[in-house]
This record gives sequence, structure tokens and C-alpha cells, in this order.
Amino acid sequence: MKIEALDTLFTHLEAQLATSQNELRRLFHGRGQCFEGLEQLTVDWLQGLAPQTQGSQGQLVVALFKEQDPAFVEDLESKLNAFAGSDTWKNAKGQAILLQHRYQELAPTQVVWGSEEIFPVAVENGLKYQLELKKNQNMGLFLDMRYGRKWVQAHSEGKSVLNLFAYTCGFSVAAIAGGAIQVVNLDMAKGPLSRGRDNHRLNEHDLSKVKFLGHDIFKSWGKIKKLGLYDLIIIDPPSFQKGSFALTKDYQKILRRLPSLLSETGEVLACVNSPAVSTDFLIDGMAEEAPELKFVERLDNPPEFADINSESGLKVMRFTR
Repeated sequence: MKIEALDTLFTHLEAQLATSQNELRRLFHGRGQCFEGLEQLTVDWLQGLAPQTQGSQGQLVVALFKEQDPAFVEDLESKLNAFAGSDTWKNAKGQAILLQHRYQELAPTQVVWGSEEIFPVAVENGLKYQLELKKNQNMGLFLDMRYGRKWVQAHSEGKSVLNLFAYTCGFSVAAIAGGAIQVVNLDMAKGPLSRGRDNHRLNEHDLSKVKFLGHDIFKSWGKIKKLGLYDLIIIDPPSFQKGSFALTKDYQKILRRLPSLLSETGEVLACVNSPAVSTDFLIDGMAEEAPELKFVERLDNPPEFADINSESGLKVMRFTR
């Protein structure tokens, strides 16, 4: 990356933070290749409540995805400290600026300025989510799925929802907030599911409407079907999960199960987050494995995730009977 491009970064941050102070938001997305010289850098704004004080707080998390020249990092840190003295930062009530080195094992994070909150409760679209910083690469919510969660919240009234690869249950929180009568969350990792239960509690949801299944999806079809049929099925898998899921090999196994799990007017949100896989992968895969489900639309990605190649970004595809 280029030191001279850092002025572009901070001009962008000033403008974006001024309009995004009250919510969790990606402020800068160099990974979309739209900013020359900053392709390996992202910046997220974590705005919400500090659990201990319940006071408003905000943290800026700057992530580097590739090791950089020490001079670049030094200049970045210097400019971040200067940014902490700006009126924009003060108006946003910024608490801390963190620098995460995503290219290193366990993605270590350093405090550049201020006092960090490792367990912030962030707010998105009026809903609260418990995050955790400095544990691994991911903090507990994928910000590019903001519009997906918003769509689910707006289309869940009176529905039974199946949330596959649920992670920390962001879709589930959105569905219950939108009036879903039941959500079944399935993920083989029980730790994130426990965080999902916490997310529902943060929003004072009725947990009798929510189920958390810590199982391998390919060994659980009978259990899933016993709790259905479903009006909405959400599939948001990782690109690769060692020993359990490989996107290009295993996604079709899920698609062929959908007709037996869906209600007569059921819908599917099928998601792919790998830049190596195009929208055709899902459209063609659905046509082959579940031809009674027809492609309706691809949901827009949030504008802050602009990508020079739309096929490289998140794909959220809607299908219906």
C-alpha cells in the first residue's frame, strides 16, 4: 500500500463517521479495490453501549490484511492519533482506536489511542449485539450482511424461520424482532450459539420462540425436519470449515433438501461470501438440485461495501417456490 494514499483514507473517515455515529458500521472498505493504494485496509466503527456502564461509546477498528512497510504503519498510527483530536471524533464520543493485524496468527490487536472495551454491545438497525474483540479475527457480527438482516426483520412477521450456519444468530435476532413465531438456529459451534442466546436476551426477546441446535447439519436433517416446515430458510455458510463444510462441494447437499423443509409459499435466502464463487453458482445449483425453487433477486450489499467487481462481494440470493 502507499503512504500518500492515507490522506484519502482520513478524508473518507471524516465524512463517513459524521453520518454513522450512532450505529455499528464499516466506514472504509479498501478490500473492494475502489481505493488505490489502500487495498489491504478496512475500518469499522463500533458504536453502542459499554456493558459495564451502559454509557454511549465508540471504537474505531482499523484492520491490515497484509504486512506493510514499517514506515506505512508508523505514519498510519501517527495519523490515527491526530484523528483522535478532530472535532468529528470528539462529536462521535470516540473511546478507542485499535489496529488489528489480520495477516498474523490469531489477528493480534493493539490499542493505538484511548481505552478499549473488549466486550462492547453494538447497535445495528435498532437491535443490540454482543461483540468480542481481540479473541480472533471475527468480532461476532459480519457487517456486510447488514441489508440481509434488515430484509429478514422486514419479512418475518408470522413466519417460522430456519437459520443454518447461525454463528451468533444475527439473522435470528432480526427475525424475532420482525415478528417471527419461531426461529431454529443450527451451528456445530456451540460457543457462537451461546453468544446468540445472549444477543436475544439483550433485545429482551422471548426465548421460548428460539431454538439453538449445536449439531453438524449433515447429521441433523431428521431433527430439523421434525421442527418444520419453514416459511423462510437462511443459508449463510463459511467458505470452508475444516472437517465439516467445503462450499463448492457441500452446498448442493443442502439445496437438494430445501423442498422437503419449506412450506408451500416458503422462501430461501442463500448466501455466498467467497470472492471465488459467482452468483451463477447458486442460481445454477438451485436449478439443478431444487428446480421448484425459482430465483427472484439478489439483495443489494450496503453501499459502504462497494466493490470494483460485484461478483467478488457478498452474494445474498432470494429464491421462492
